[in-house]
Amino acid sequence: MTRRRNPLVLRILAFLVLLGIIAAVFASLSPAYLTPGNLQGLFRHMAVQGLAALGLTFVIVVRQFDLSFPGVASLGAMTLGWLIAGRYGLTIGVGGALAIGLLFGLINGFAIAQLRLPDIVTTIATGGAAIGLSYFYSNGTSISKNFFSSGILELNDAKYLGMDAPVAILIVAALVCAAILHASRFGRAFYATGENRTSAVFSGIRVKAYVLAAFALSGMFACLAITLLVASSGAANVTAGAQLLMPAYAAVYLGAALFGAPSVPATVAGTLLMSAMLNGFTLLAVPYYYSDAIVSIVLISAIALFDPKIAEAARRLRRAGKPALREATS
Repeated sequence: MTRRRNPLVLRILAFLVLLGIIAAVFASLSPAYLTPGNLQGLFRHMAVQGLAALGLTFVIVVRQFDLSFPGVASLGAMTLGWLIAGRYGLTIGVGGALAIGLLFGLINGFAIAQLRLPDIVTTIATGGAAIGLSYFYSNGTSISKNFFSSGILELNDAKYLGMDAPVAILIVAALVCAAILHASRFGRAFYATGENRTSAVFSGIRVKAYVLAAFALSGMFACLAITLLVASSGAANVTAGAQLLMPAYAAVYLGAALFGAPSVPATVAGTLLMSAMLNGFTLLAVPYYYSDAIVSIVLISAIALFDPKIAEAARRLRRAGKPALREATS
């Protein structure tokens, strides 16, 4: 049992060391980094990115890619804004946004699982369609009518058990996702689908249904994330989802690289690391193109560490180098 726990302990220590390094670097550059006010803003930002990353985790677990969720999130934001502006109420507004995410997720899942269309091309197309549809609500202008009276701003300002509402929502969502993915037969089937679909089919797992469910969850969580972003900004606009793509992917793959596989705890840890870096860049007024470049480098590095093909190639190189090393030393 001890041997099994040691790798996990080392991975947790590696995560804590990375987080400590990030905090120390930014705190040395800006004393305001570790102040309560800034940390509060960091966790609020983490809630938005974390929700999008949680949904994406299910897609990554089944070994697929979803590039549509930023566009779907933008359409969800505009749907939310339009419904609130029309005085349909907050519940219907949020429900409408989540329904958009579910609908596009089901479309993605059906096209990829049932029609066997390539995931990258399919999700680029559906994401583009969602962006185009989002312009129909207000010709591309932002929507903020009735926001103050609808109660949506309270999603950002309210507190639950002493925590900001976005942080509380993220914690509840993470616990629910962890229960689904790590404490149920339903969740284990996601992993079986991603690891070996042929074996999963022969084990009685409805692989197509799990791929469909993964994309549906990705769409819904993206729209839940954008709901919090709309609540914090006080307006819905067609570019709202654009800032979700790179941080969400970087968080999932960075967490998977640190903890050895994609999982809910790994995604939360990766999101915290990414949010800590992005918050520091914002505090230091680093231009967005520099921070985007760093996020891209983190994403590429995490994919390289997590990709099983690259890991297998590295193991082959190590095995090939050992005989040569023995010959040289003999």
